[in-house]
Amino acid sequence: MNDRTDSHVDAQRTPGGAAPGNAETMIAIDGVSKRYGDFQALERVDMNIARGEFVVLLGASGCGKSTLLNLITGFDAPTTGQIRVNGRQVKGIDPHCGMVFQQYALFPWLNVLDNVAFGLKMKGIDKATRYATARRYIEMVGLKGFEDRYPKALSGGMRQRVSIARVLANDPDVILLDEPFAALDAMTRQVLQEELLQIYQKSGKTIVFITHSIDEALMLSTRMVIMSARPGRVACDLPNDLPMPRDAEVQLSPRYNELKSQIWNTVQTEVMRSLESQAA
Repeated sequence: MNDRTDSHVDAQRTPGGAAPGNAETMIAIDGVSKRYGDFQALERVDMNIARGEFVVLLGASGCGKSTLLNLITGFDAPTTGQIRVNGRQVKGIDPHCGMVFQQYALFPWLNVLDNVAFGLKMKGIDKATRYATARRYIEMVGLKGFEDRYPKALSGGMRQRVSIARVLANDPDVILLDEPFAALDAMTRQVLQEELLQIYQKSGKTIVFITHSIDEALMLSTRMVIMSARPGRVACDLPNDLPMPRDAEVQLSPRYNELKSQIWNTVQTEVMRSLESQAA
């Protein structure tokens, strides 16, 4: 594996917003490409993600963001290159990664408590311990009192909270979220963004999050990675130095608008490239 240290490491941010003196690499992506037949989804992606970072991936549709997440968690394998999570090369589904999807992916026949405790049950954890753990994370995501409800009785935002609690209960090294709030209304999305930030600061987990929204990226991240038009590469890697904790008022700050303009210029270029390639 390439032992180089990328220049962005000096700009890493911890959950409290301060740069660590010696950032420990949690995810190492080295020369990763992914091809499906004649379709080149990713091409030589290099990226190091430090323990405790909240990295948001931005880019035009079809630029390989979801493909990269699937490679990190081991749902798929790179055509070339390799990925390491906490020093271990990813070979097959990695139990140290937890994924939250855009669709809620809950078991409709299980109530909230049993959905959150499901992964612990599969690990053979005794009932008392797994229920105590599940209740702790249900409370963390603001659903205390809803343990006996079934998914059909929950709103979209509540279902996504259950999905996040289920991932947290399994205590993964890395949490991957693929546009988890995209289907929610604006007000619910804002509430869940703030709750996710609180969970991030409490847990100190390493998070990789996909979005198409620049505002969402600025609200959540400690670092933003913009992917190029297909084939996906890293077009821009930018630290987010907005202070934490954050809420909706951060959008009023001059620095917020400076960063938004900088990101938009890059995203706009890549979106135009994507449209041109589709028209060709």
